[in-house]
Amino acid sequence: MNVFLKLSSALVVGTLLHASSASAASPGAVEHGSYLVNTILACGNCHTPKAADGRPIAGKELSGGGLSFNAPFFAGTASNITPDKETGIGNWSNDEIKRAITQGARPDHGRLANMPLAPVMWVAFYKAMTPGDLDAVVAYLRAVQPVRNVVPLPEYKRQIPRQPYPDAEKGFTEADMLNPVRRGAYLATIGHCMECHTPFKDGKTLYEQALGKGGKPYGPDLVKGYPADWPGSISRNITSHPEAGIGRWTDAEIKRAITQGVARDGQQLQPPMGFYWYSGLKEADLDAIVAWLRTVPPAE
Repeated sequence: MNVFLKLSSALVVGTLLHASSASAASPGAVEHGSYLVNTILACGNCHTPKAADGRPIAGKELSGGGLSFNAPFFAGTASNITPDKETGIGNWSNDEIKRAITQGARPDHGRLANMPLAPVMWVAFYKAMTPGDLDAVVAYLRAVQPVRNVVPLPEYKRQIPRQPYPDAEKGFTEADMLNPVRRGAYLATIGHCMECHTPFKDGKTLYEQALGKGGKPYGPDLVKGYPADWPGSISRNITSHPEAGIGRWTDAEIKRAITQGVARDGQQLQPPMGFYWYSGLKEADLDAIVAWLRTVPPAE
């Protein structure tokens, strides 16, 4: 059994053990929430502690401490989002969890009451979640195994405004989910793909000018939590450009890059892209993401 299946099994066990805390949620909602959290949202990429080889540690899912960040505006470690009442979000209401995810607002109680969430929590993308998906994510977070894990308080060096993401601002409807391209745009939005894959200049990510062009650097000085020999990475051009981007890649090559971290030429791609989590995406959702990527204007 591979590690992904083992972790999925552990989370299912946690769901069963703590079903009482999610008694108002249907099994279908918890299952759907599990799918979203453990695939396209890749919440564990930041919020689950990692072993020395970079693999998530079984039994500590979503308990915080997975990745730490040290940017000019912020320094801190991903928080505990299990239902533990002392160190996690067990005392948060459903609405408070939803506001945190989609607005970046903490509750008016507990640690850092009323303080905004860190800018590295990509609420400008998550605000696009449909009501049904948001309910499912909350139901799942209620159902996972609570883990006591105290995460150090973050340091807010200076406040920066959250930059809107165009597709999230336009929003999506349930009807959009029936159109493969729109479904792909939705999945790429809640997966915040273009936050990493769009260049940054003068304090702004260039969504309107260079969407998907790549070139954003991620190194060990900025991101902590990956293996000691992690070399860092620079985000790739994922526009439809035939030379600079992925315009000539086959659908299968794009899917392999997403789910296995292997480029068209066989080169191993690097984190922070969450290949481990994306490997669990359903084929139809991968097809939708590829269909949308084909529509991203070419940029060189």
